Amino acid sequence: MEKNFILAGFGGQGILLAGTILANSFMLDGKNVTWYPCYGAEMRGGTVNCEIVVSDTEVSSVHKQNTDYALVLNQQSFDRFVERVKSGGTIVANSTLVKETKPRTDINYVFAPMGKIANDLGTNKVTNVVSLGVLSSVCNIISELSLIKAVEKVLGEKKKDLLPLNINALKLGSGLYSAV
Repeated sequence: MEKNFILAGFGGQGILLAGTILANSFMLDGKNVTWYPCYGAEMRGGTVNCEIVVSDTEVSSVHKQNTDYALVLNQQSFDRFVERVKSGGTIVANSTLVKETKPRTDINYVFAPMGKIANDLGTNKVTNVVSLGVLSSVCNIISELSLIKAVEKVLGEKKKDLLPLNINALKLGSGLYSAV
């Protein structure tokens, strides 16, 4: 099994942090993983994305032409990466910032109000973690427990006070897809 992921948004949305958490969750599940970040010099406000390849065996390459799953948090990222989703693949979009359009008929679409859920928690800074919860429900190859452990590992002791908020965001995201 080899699956490819693209996570994308604008600088400041925590895309690279989300990618780090996702990659760590796969490693905690004993998978082979590559993580490749891409961002512009302007960072905050500019386009940011990362690619993750996960496999039961050695990962064949980092940069794939097409992806199984694209997780996009803003309209610009949706427009840019919808064409990179392979036929039969899935794009998961933050409907708080992305118009619910379906320009292709050969892929699956999941629109979820990730930004709204984060705002309801008191801060849009956890939209990225809400999105990981939604993604885990959609792709069904990441355990919630591994994601929680990865959040704990990545945030570490320095940000231990943010763990309850982020774990709550993750769980709300996981339950969101089934309600969509």
